[in-house]
Amino acid sequence: MPAFSSPRTLSKPVPSAPPQDRLRLPEWLRIQLPTSNGFGKTRSLLEELKLNTVCQSARCPNHWECWSKGTATFMIGGERCTRACAFCAVITAKPLPLEEDEPDRVAEATRRMNLRHLVITGVARDDLPDGGANHFRCTIERVRALNPGIIIEVLTSDFAGSAEALEEIFLGRPEVFNHNIETVRRLTPKVRSRATYEGSLEVLRKMKGLAGSAILTKSGLMLGLGETEEELFETLQDLRAVGCDILTLGQYLQPSLHHLPVVEYISPQRFEAFGLRAKEMGFSHVSSAPMVRSSYHADELQIPSRAVK
Repeated sequence: MPAFSSPRTLSKPVPSAPPQDRLRLPEWLRIQLPTSNGFGKTRSLLEELKLNTVCQSARCPNHWECWSKGTATFMIGGERCTRACAFCAVITAKPLPLEEDEPDRVAEATRRMNLRHLVITGVARDDLPDGGANHFRCTIERVRALNPGIIIEVLTSDFAGSAEALEEIFLGRPEVFNHNIETVRRLTPKVRSRATYEGSLEVLRKMKGLAGSAILTKSGLMLGLGETEEELFETLQDLRAVGCDILTLGQYLQPSLHHLPVVEYISPQRFEAFGLRAKEMGFSHVSSAPMVRSSYHADELQIPSRAVK
């Protein structure tokens, strides 16, 4: 993660568990760092084009692997988020103005990296009337213009429930629209900032209503925050009820001592069982494993592209 100056947080840090109570990291979560030179090439390109990635800002444990393979998840709208979720490492501070050339820089990076599946996410921009939706749309359009045939997936906030903002995203025509519900209903007030469980379901419902089968909808949960299996399956049923097509399930990892502690480490075998159950419930594609994140191996999805004619 880049060295940021001390952020002006908008909410008090969440106390972590006392050191003696913190769970030890199990062997299946210990990562062997790759040794290829691809990592350095990706980092140099991102630095040259002055682009933010969720890989760094959210301290994703997979960014060594992804960058070594020449992939990254671009985070637009700046590196400062207007929300202070108790699980997220992205800094919370007063945002800076949007950079008008950022969509062009993302498109150029995508071209140089020769990506065929791109994931674009962004910080929550509650300071903007549209929550940054038009900036998302511009980025989608610039990327597709420079990279005909590319698959574009967006991972957005709830835009404070704005139907107009979701319509703006729809007009950009990404192949995949992702909005994470993050956790089960009971834990949502503790885990998320401003976003609500029902609000996230409504976001997914609205996008499916706008797009039908033209855009695949996707959502994900972090496990190990204290949810029960019954609560997990209830959440999966709720996601299917609003037409969610794709699901990701991964292990929550505490990014710092100021974030929520891990309550439980879920074994790979249980993740596999959860994934099988989710497929039985009707999700068209499920990624369920401890190291799974929203965009991890997203390029493995077989999705038709909308090539520019």
